Amino acid sequence: MKLKITACLLALVSVGGFSVAQENPQPGFNLFSVEQDIEIGRQSAAEAERQLPVLRDASVERYLNAVLGEVVEAAPGVRYPYQVRAVDASEINAFTFPGGFLYVNRGLVEATRSESELAGVLAHEAAHVALRHGTHQASKAYAAQAGLGILGGLLGRDDREGGAGGRVLEAIGGIGLNAVFLKFSRNAEHEADLVGVRMLKDAGYDPAAMATFFELLNRQRARDPSKLERFFSSHPPPADRAARLQAEAERLGPVERPREIGGFARIQQALAGRPSSRETAARLTEPGRSEPRGGAGPADGTTIEPPSSRRRTFRQRDGFYSIDHPENWRAHAAARGFGVVIAPEGGIEDSGGRAADIVCGVVVNHYDPFDRRGGATLDEATDDLIGQIRRASPYLRQRRGAARRENVDGARGLRVVLSGRSPATGAEEQVTVLTRELTDGHVLYALLVTPRADASRFAPTFESMVDSLRVNDRAAHR
Repeated sequence: MKLKITACLLALVSVGGFSVAQENPQPGFNLFSVEQDIEIGRQSAAEAERQLPVLRDASVERYLNAVLGEVVEAAPGVRYPYQVRAVDASEINAFTFPGGFLYVNRGLVEATRSESELAGVLAHEAAHVALRHGTHQASKAYAAQAGLGILGGLLGRDDREGGAGGRVLEAIGGIGLNAVFLKFSRNAEHEADLVGVRMLKDAGYDPAAMATFFELLNRQRARDPSKLERFFSSHPPPADRAARLQAEAERLGPVERPREIGGFARIQQALAGRPSSRETAARLTEPGRSEPRGGAGPADGTTIEPPSSRRRTFRQRDGFYSIDHPENWRAHAAARGFGVVIAPEGGIEDSGGRAADIVCGVVVNHYDPFDRRGGATLDEATDDLIGQIRRASPYLRQRRGAARRENVDGARGLRVVLSGRSPATGAEEQVTVLTRELTDGHVLYALLVTPRADASRFAPTFESMVDSLRVNDRAAHR
């Protein structure tokens, strides 16, 4: 069941011909404590910095933190240990982890045209922290049993304790948490816009600067979509974003003299004259999987035996679904939720991290799309799921061609194929994604994970398993 504390609607006013709801966004349903927000954020930041090309420039970092310090003075709620670091990547992007750990790409700093625009970006990201959007999303995923550990989190071995927050960490796993923390819904974006622009005004910056910067991004997106792909995928724009922000800025009123710490032009010049790190280093990957191990199969050389023609049936404990699988494949059911990994001997590899690697096998699970209001279409839910998979494993790319429509146990389904060279194995991998719609806008999905060279070898087994899938649409799956 989705739980959310809705914003209080105070009044409707008309500003510049655009109606604005004077909302007062508040942190939503959350299974984590504030202290856990900070600790999770600190751990996520440490992991990120082992893989991100952090810009080692003390003057840039001092300036960014000085600007951030001004805007967070006006942040509502808890006084988190806000801090920001610059990433040496030319694409325009910014993101934040819970507890106040912010990151901005040098490309974003270079794209802003004033200190007020830069402060607007920092205020927006800090508003996500203040509203606890990251751990709210994680709590929602856990409560809805979304099971975001797509390619390994189902087999996570997180034995930490810590009350409800610890159980969420265990259930979702490292991949799922990073996917949740780095992607917000349109409603969360709207709330961060609203709180951020008010922080901007209270700090003495021009509140209209946030609107002008998002207008700039929209124009640049039309010219060079690739440079903004990651920003808009993790910051889905709410409807009429620029107009709403402009209307809110007019309602708040201008500042007589916008604040200016000074040094903005100098920082931009310093960045413009500095060579950029290679972009391939600017990706977040699953913890423990940043270095290729080499080889097209299990690292220990284990040979995966052919699937048996004899079948067994796996039945989900709540009666939600059942599926047949080869007798010599083992079903590893998740301790919580609805997921199962069904794999042959040698198909699951223990890499020594918090979650095992699936080299060859089938994942079946339930998925509740994050960005939906009153239910998602099959296409929308599938797109959202694929987005989560690609955030967890960014090397995967969708194969050319439209999604193929199918009938899966009497309901509409979609099939999409992803492939790419895994940084974990150094080999080409293929993930066949099959989704089946459910009556409430959720989907049941099945993934076939194989080395690409073996995809045709295991395809008949996958088709047989899909044909045997039986879903009880009336069974509880929340």
